[in-house]
Amino acid sequence: MNRSDLPQESSVVVLGGGPAGATVSALLAQAGHQVLLLERERFPRFHIGESLIPETYWTLQKLGVLEKLRSSSSPVKVSVQFISESGRASRPFYFFERKPGESAYTWQVERSWFDQMLLENAAEKGVDVRLGVTAKEILFEGERALGVRASTENGREETVRSRVLVDATGLSSLVSQQLGLRKRDPYLGKAAVFSHYENALRDSGIDEGATLVIHTAGNRGWFWYIPLSENRVSVGVVGSPEELFTDGDSKDDILAREIDRCPAVASRLEKARQVFPARVVSDYTYRATRCSGDGWVLVGDAYGFIDPIYSTGVFLALKSGEMAAETISESLRRGDCSGKALGCWGPKLTDGMNALRQLVYAFYTPGFSFARFVQEHPEHRDRLTDLLIGDVFKEGVTDIFEDLKAFCNLPADSVH
Repeated sequence: MNRSDLPQESSVVVLGGGPAGATVSALLAQAGHQVLLLERERFPRFHIGESLIPETYWTLQKLGVLEKLRSSSSPVKVSVQFISESGRASRPFYFFERKPGESAYTWQVERSWFDQMLLENAAEKGVDVRLGVTAKEILFEGERALGVRASTENGREETVRSRVLVDATGLSSLVSQQLGLRKRDPYLGKAAVFSHYENALRDSGIDEGATLVIHTAGNRGWFWYIPLSENRVSVGVVGSPEELFTDGDSKDDILAREIDRCPAVASRLEKARQVFPARVVSDYTYRATRCSGDGWVLVGDAYGFIDPIYSTGVFLALKSGEMAAETISESLRRGDCSGKALGCWGPKLTDGMNALRQLVYAFYTPGFSFARFVQEHPEHRDRLTDLLIGDVFKEGVTDIFEDLKAFCNLPADSVH
């Protein structure tokens, strides 16, 4: 994975080695296609977004990495639990109660290990993986992508031509930048401040690996609390930037202040040690206006990202990579790499993303309670659970939203 000279061409060039890029490249190589993957960083590297949801199981199975996860030290996750601003804990949402079988179990993963594992899996399947290579410019002839101009670590710039270029570079997406495709969600301008902690309190037994969602005072924001391996816990607070970033406080001061204001978190971190300085991500809810064009495709965060409340980031990265790989493979075989052919999976993924986005709007509605909604509409309990575990493509799962509109504002999709 460390060779310097880049090939002059490849059937598929994938930009980005995170979960989306590693998935689409591994599945394409598995199908017999020539794939070159360019990643600007050296792995392992830190990344936030550690909690998997059950529906990642099926893509991980196709990738052939389930055994690596089973044998890892990653905590097994079987539930999500919500804790109110008063500290009252809900009954855990156990995934196996709705979806019996192995696919109801998932993991809390340190992304440095998880991402490297997926990238190494891609290389094992025949992907030509090059690290330390930065994509500089997508090369277009009219509206058709022809390849990429990239820079290696020694400063040499090279051009690689492709039949299909896959942009999996997340927020920095070159395709979106060059074509002006990205649209922010006007209703979800949130920010997050986070770190990892050692020796934090963890629940016992079956709940040891549970994700906790803890409301802050006045339900003005929330904390994630995610147990990891090596006695670590990922802790982050999410809220509006206007309320989080006040008085010129440092990132560490902001995180410490919000923890002190939330007894349910503070008590769990009473004997804990912060592992690294607090970090920030903000204004992270967006989507591109389309997932493909002639000779190019967007996957993962390069296409779009939803608020982290339901831990859907890795799921959508894996699922978009899987869907795109199937379509790209068929397009290459038929010799039709038009935008229409390459993007036929897009509407299905977008519908799933929109369903999850509606749940996010509901969560942030002041005074809204899923418990009260389900109490009044028990016929929707199973649909709600399906959405929370990522089973968003099932027929009829979105029937919940017509009744949900009576409880909260659910804006229409703002990306066109």
